[in-house]
Amino acid sequence: MRQTMIKSIEANINVNEQRKKIHPHKFTLWVALGSIIMMFAGLTSAYIVKRDQPGWTTFAIPRAFWYSTGVILLSSLTIQMALRSFKEREMLRYRNLVTFTAVLGVLFVVLQWAGFRQIWKSGITFKGSGGGQFLYVIAGLHVLHVLAGVVALIIMVVKAFASKIRSYNSIPVELMSTYWHFVDLLWLYLLIFFIGIN
Repeated sequence: MRQTMIKSIEANINVNEQRKKIHPHKFTLWVALGSIIMMFAGLTSAYIVKRDQPGWTTFAIPRAFWYSTGVILLSSLTIQMALRSFKEREMLRYRNLVTFTAVLGVLFVVLQWAGFRQIWKSGITFKGSGGGQFLYVIAGLHVLHVLAGVVALIIMVVKAFASKIRSYNSIPVELMSTYWHFVDLLWLYLLIFFIGIN
């Protein structure tokens, strides 16, 4: 009886220790997100330093960027709802929400492209020095990260519809949700930064 109790206590301790450990994929994602933060912090810092140069030109935030902000905020909500649906094993709802999130991700990229074209048509190109050039680089890099997320979302959609889900391991959906919230917050930071600095 005493040995059984001791084994039960040891098993509970092992389970608690496992719960405290971070999943290796989650750790890798957080390291990657940390490096992305450092990159964008460096680029926005360079913008602040360079803006005092003579001949520096500013730009107006295109209306398409405001629409894209609404789209990415909505997509952050839908990916969170998709995660909850997956954990509750409501697979039809999960499929619909993850598909809708992927569509919103594509729409965000399209709206960003429209915003870039509007800035280009206003005469702000890569020639000369100014905030527009930094916008192309900084926001362009953000769009690349969103595109990577859209590709991952499309893969998740294909897997969700391809066959009956045999594993209810939520780690991949949690990773996607975390990454998507990150690119959402990163865009908000960049938008606020460009509004405040111009």
